[in-house]
Amino acid sequence: MTACPTGIAHTYMAAEKLTQTARSLGHQIKVETQGSIGAENVLSDNDVREADGIIIAADKEVDRSRFAGKRVLAVGVAEGIRHPERLIERVRSAPVYGGADADGAGAGGGTAPSGDSGDSGGGRERSVAYKALMNGVSYMIPFVVVGGLLIAISLAVGGHPTPEGLKIAPGSFWEDVNNIGTIGFQLMVPILSGYIAYAIGDRPALVPGMIGGWIATHGELYGMKDASAGFIGGIVTGFLAGYLVVWIKKVEVPKFARPIMPIIVIPIVATTALGLFFIYVLGKPISWVFTHLTGWLSGMTGTSAIVLGAVLGLMIAFDMGGPVNKTAFLFGSGLIASGNQTVMGMCAAAIPVMPLGQGLATLIRRRLYSEQERETGMAALFMGLFGISEGAIPFAAARPAQVIPANMLGGAVAGAVAGMAGVADAVPHGGPIVAVLGAVDGVPLFFVAVVVGAVVTALTTVTLVDVAERRKSGAGRERGAAGMVADAGGASGGLVGGGDGGVVAAGVVPATGEPVVAEPVAAVVGGGAGADAGAGGGSRTDAAVAGFPGPAAAPERGVGQSAGDGDGGDGVVVGGDTSEAGGSDVGGESAEGGADGDGDGDGDGDGDGDGDSVLAGTEVLSGYLTGQTVKTQLDAGEKEAAIREMAKLAAGTGRVADVDELVRVALAREAQGTTGLGEEIAIPHAKTDAVTAPVVGFARSADGIDWGSPDGTPARLVFMIAVPEAAAGDEHLRILALLSRKLMDADFRARLQGAEDTTAILRVLGEIH
Repeated sequence: MTACPTGIAHTYMAAEKLTQTARSLGHQIKVETQGSIGAENVLSDNDVREADGIIIAADKEVDRSRFAGKRVLAVGVAEGIRHPERLIERVRSAPVYGGADADGAGAGGGTAPSGDSGDSGGGRERSVAYKALMNGVSYMIPFVVVGGLLIAISLAVGGHPTPEGLKIAPGSFWEDVNNIGTIGFQLMVPILSGYIAYAIGDRPALVPGMIGGWIATHGELYGMKDASAGFIGGIVTGFLAGYLVVWIKKVEVPKFARPIMPIIVIPIVATTALGLFFIYVLGKPISWVFTHLTGWLSGMTGTSAIVLGAVLGLMIAFDMGGPVNKTAFLFGSGLIASGNQTVMGMCAAAIPVMPLGQGLATLIRRRLYSEQERETGMAALFMGLFGISEGAIPFAAARPAQVIPANMLGGAVAGAVAGMAGVADAVPHGGPIVAVLGAVDGVPLFFVAVVVGAVVTALTTVTLVDVAERRKSGAGRERGAAGMVADAGGASGGLVGGGDGGVVAAGVVPATGEPVVAEPVAAVVGGGAGADAGAGGGSRTDAAVAGFPGPAAAPERGVGQSAGDGDGGDGVVVGGDTSEAGGSDVGGESAEGGADGDGDGDGDGDGDGDGDSVLAGTEVLSGYLTGQTVKTQLDAGEKEAAIREMAKLAAGTGRVADVDELVRVALAREAQGTTGLGEEIAIPHAKTDAVTAPVVGFARSADGIDWGSPDGTPARLVFMIAVPEAAAGDEHLRILALLSRKLMDADFRARLQGAEDTTAILRVLGEIH
């Protein structure tokens, strides 16, 4: 289940991410969204009963009573966007919901949970206070939008200019429209207060919360005829009503009185106590604070207005719909009903800057972005026009160090320009759409603020991204050079298939006398005139080990078997070019094996092997990746061509029945979400009966291929995994897990990038197990 306070973007983005991730991991998932248009794709009783676990990614209170007895994991909605894989893994061990012991799951039905307070990262469940406040805001927004737009339209169409501003003729049609809009504004604070209370104390708290909010907006009830406590008073009454009801619920009453407690006793007691307390104690102090705050903000001009606009712009742009953004938004929207619309004008100018700026950046410097990011940029531009700041979230998630500072700078500039120009907004929303609908006062300067802020964001973003890309490219070259030096240094200790009399053993004794490798079976590569394989725990040689985990290669042309007298298992020697005549045994003159070096190695190969058999015989990842499926340098320069090239490479094994179908399925998987992992790695994969058995290919790209990776780096190390449908369940996930874990090792990646040839690449890949 996903939900956010506004129910516009986060709700559906989290649902999409969870759905895509679950399907890619082979899980079935159904996501209920509680957005601005209500609940969609609702979880039925059967869905809940059959589910292994329930993930609630929400920043507002949701009813959890139907999930009793199920494992429930509750987090902020942002976590569903940023870390869906982590949530799917964590829900398997989440606590069972159904009582006070449901740690971390929260307590549904509006009862305050005792879990941790939320954090800005969205990793834990939000605190009760935050969720209650956002719950009130989510119900308040429609009233403000409807009220503000009706008032704006009635003034724009039916009003006529006077020295005091636009006035509507008494008794006219547009006066009625204006009055309806005014009612929406009057209900704003009671709704805010009521649903804050509801999120804390459930239904019994709704009435005292709403009545308390109404009292807060009517100063005449507590001796303030020309002032009121405004939305601040509404927030206070909402929390007081909610917690008062929670406290009353704890009072023990006779059994016969329990049925009437939630519908009669609690609402009456709580409403009366709260109303009198606010009228006699809280009303005047809060009204004084709110009145002076409003007056101070209204009197802001020049430098002070610029500073306020910049601060609000920074807050709006910081987390794009998160708690900091919502705080600034609530501040601006709450002041609308009090007659101060300039604060919302500053917020409204900053709101669309992030998506517009990031979308513009993808047009300015297209080469810095993948095809998928450029498509996301177009969507962000569209979302920006409608004031949906969350359109920039994918860019911030991929490059936070570059995008968030750029967003904040652009937002601050837009807010400052709007503050300096005195732009006003009559509705709690932002973006060009509110200006088009006539809700903005000072439209030309409003658009100037938006355009300037978006351009600043775009230019700052491309500059920071470009600098980051240059640094990464330089670091990548240094790592590659270091890997090549290390590889060359290792070769100086002995020859692997490289010279006359090269000896390759399954175990090498260093200065300490302890064996470095103790594999009883090893597939080893030999390429000189003489190659020797010993299976003992140690060998008096100066050669380097070229051992690959997994089944030994079956002897082919140029393969000789040499049995040593050591205590270990057999060594299999894969011979290369044995002689110009091609007629001598792989063992050369004689092959010595065994721990003590006195074995009688009888080379009995036919001696007509070639280099290709060396590559074909070496196996990695249970034999799914061999020399036949390795390419040192891709010819392709873009993703689709690279996938096709690797599919053809895999076809050389005889395990691919239909290359075109394999390519189609792999590209369809890419369309669901990039397989670029970042760190210059991509792992395209496909589950299809176009392959008859699992096969893994590997190739490198010197220039890198734009793969749409989250960190923006081009893919230089590309693995392709293809498995038939029948083996898709665990096998491709096992391969992915092995690869992903090993590829997180920066040294491993550097050595893989620096490997000089296919043999060296296979030697490095042999470490994956």
